[in-house]
This record gives sequence, C-alpha cells and structure tokens, in this order.
Amino acid sequence: MKDLTKGNPLILILQFSIPICLGNIFQLFYSLADTRIVGKYLGESALAAVGSTNSLNSMIIGFLLGMTNGFAIIVARYFGAKKFEQMRKAIGVTFTIGVSIAAVFTVITVAFLSNILELLNTPHAIMNQASDYFTIILLGMTASMLYNICSGILRAVGDAVTPLFFLIGSTVCNVVLDLLCIKDFHMGVKGAAYATVISQILAFALCMIYMWVKYPVLRIGRKDMMAEKTLVKEMVATGFSMGFMLSLINIGSVALQTCINRFGKDIIVAHTAARRITDVFMMPFTVFGATMATYCGQNLGAGKYDRIRKGLKIAIGITWIWCLMIVIISYTIVPVFVKMVTGTDNAEIINTATLYLKVNTILYFVCTIICIMRNALQGIGDTKTPVISSSIELITKVAVAITLAPYMGYWAIIIAEPVSWVLMVVPILVQMWRNPILNVRKV
Repeated sequence: MKDLTKGNPLILILQFSIPICLGNIFQLFYSLADTRIVGKYLGESALAAVGSTNSLNSMIIGFLLGMTNGFAIIVARYFGAKKFEQMRKAIGVTFTIGVSIAAVFTVITVAFLSNILELLNTPHAIMNQASDYFTIILLGMTASMLYNICSGILRAVGDAVTPLFFLIGSTVCNVVLDLLCIKDFHMGVKGAAYATVISQILAFALCMIYMWVKYPVLRIGRKDMMAEKTLVKEMVATGFSMGFMLSLINIGSVALQTCINRFGKDIIVAHTAARRITDVFMMPFTVFGATMATYCGQNLGAGKYDRIRKGLKIAIGITWIWCLMIVIISYTIVPVFVKMVTGTDNAEIINTATLYLKVNTILYFVCTIICIMRNALQGIGDTKTPVISSSIELITKVAVAITLAPYMGYWAIIIAEPVSWVLMVVPILVQMWRNPILNVRKV
C-alpha cells in the first residue's frame, strides 16, 4: 500500500504511474502481437473481422472499466481518510454491482450480436468471423470485469505494482495461447478470442488470491456486500459517471466504425493499425489520468488541496513533453510501425494509417489535458463536467459520421477526433478556472 497524501508529489506520481505504464505497455504489446499473429497466419480478411468489432468492444469494456475506476475512487477516498470499515463496504459494493452489470451486458450483447454487427455495416464477407470472435470475447466479459475490479482496488490503496506482475503473466500467456490456438491448433479467429478470455481468467484468479492473502484490511465479508443506501448512491454516481464518460467516447467511435466498415477491407485494416499505434502513443495520457484519479481521491479524503494542484501541474508537464516526441515520430518513422503491426506491404494500408496518425498527433497537446483533467475531476467528486465533455465528443463524432463521411470519405474519420478534442476541452478549461481545488494558478 502507498499513501499518496504524504511526500514529494513528483516522486509519488512517478512511482505510482510507472507500474501502470508498464502494465499498459504489456497490454498494448499483446494487442499489437495479437494483430500481427492474426494478420500473419490468418490473413487480412481475418484481421479486418477482428478490427471491425474493435470500436464496439472498446465501448463495452470502456464502460465497465470506467465504472470500476469510479468505484476505486471512492475506495481511495476512504483509504486516504483512514476510514477502513467504509472502505471495505465500498469494495463489497464494487463486486456486487460490477458482476451484476457485466452479466447483464453479456446476455444482451450475445443475444443481439448479429443485429449489432449489421448495424455496424460489417461486410458480409467477414461477418461470420467477426461473430465467432466477438461472441467468445463477450462471454468472457465477466472475467475481464473481475480483474479490473481487483486491480482498481489495489491501485486505490496505492499498490500499482502487483497488478502489473499479474498483467505481465497474463500477457505472456495470451501471446503463447494465440500462437498455439491459431498456428498449431488452427482454430482461426476463435483461437485469438479463447486466448484472450483464458488469460483474463488467470489474471483475475491470481490478483484475487494475492489481495486476500497480502492485505487483510481488504478482506470483505457478507455484511460488506450490502452497504447503506448513501454509500451505494455515492458509488453509483461516481462509477456510472466514469463509465458513461468512457462509453460516450466509444459510442462516437462506434458511429465512425459504421462508416469505416463501408470503405472496404483495406481501410478497415489501415484504421485498425492506426488505432493500435494510437493506443501506444496515447498510453501516457491514460496512465497519468488513472494516476491522478487515485492521487486526487486520496488527497481529497485527506483535505490536502494544494497537493492536488501541484500534482496536476506535474502530470500535464510530463505528458506535453511526450506529445512533442510523438509528433516527431509521426512525421518520420511511423510507416515502419504500421508495417510492423499489420505485416503487410500494401501501400494503401500503410499510407492511409500514416496519414491518420500525422493529422491526429498534432492536437495531442489538447487531448492530454482532457484525459488528465477528466479523471482529476472525477477524483474530487465532479461527476458532471467529464460527462458533458464526453457528450460533446459523442455528438461531434456522430455529426461527422452523418454529415461529412459521405462526402469526404476517410478524411472525415481522420479529422473527427481532433475537431472533437478542441470542442470538448472547453468545459474542462472552464471548470479548471472556476474550481478552487483544481485551479493550477494557485500553485
């Protein structure tokens, strides 16, 4: 456990964020390896089938992950305030609500998957493979949810290292199973899905056992599963706010995916590659966002607002340095990355993905403020501003999909996110100026 309310903010933020960063690197490594393995052994059609469901998968997982991160913020506040009985009740409610929501999502999405894929304009040539792959992923959704709950709780009490070790083990297992199921057992895209689900189950089991043995203060009983209404309302408000914040972002991506799927296999593969690389480029935004949610939550519980403001200044400064490096990379060697990810020599795929990244990375400086401040706002209990900001992104992406994509083609997809970032940062900047806890001018 690590108390983020005491000590040098820069050192604490780096110590906390580095394990999260390494965990994301391994997670992204798996994602890239999965893309490479599917593309190499199953071909571009299979890769397009997997890629055609990416936005929908991100939307669902984004909501569940956001919800568990929101619950973890409440756990962090009680940990920072040293109210351990309330903290255990918050953990109990996290498991109860989290598993229930995951089960509901699984039933609904599996039952209506064929209709959903039709709405996404999934090409009929890859429909069966997309359905086979995503059905298995959806059936394993609860395992993913349970791992995210455990890792979120551990990070809430300052332990960001342990989830990293289990994630590394899961990632290695995932890649090995990918190769076995696809290359040796010839299971097609189903093999990639089975590898993902089995690895998630393993990660959850190990994380849960460790948490139970190592931290007695985190052990919950039956009474903790039924907390008072005020706590449940607080957790639902924060959890659903973060869940909706992330899902609104991804609903917009789903709207764009319906357009992308109309542009043919090469565009689908190019966009899949670009998004995989984008995940790598944007990783520090996610890392410092998650870090600041916990950091702000603990320091809010301890009443140390000056530390919150100093921490925000540090996080934004570090990520802006990263943004500058990424812009340079995008305009020099990014085509090599595209080729590495896809395993293709198709010039149209490489050039399309490269163009997407060149345009998007220019405005990463705006995006990083959004990612960090949305999580910080959630950490101090502002559940409205992040949702308003995310709603603007959703509206912008849907508007682009409806009005511009039919005329501009893939160019509309390329500019959709940069335009949305410029618009959605406005309410966040206003709140940064108005909120006395977050106003960095006071540092």
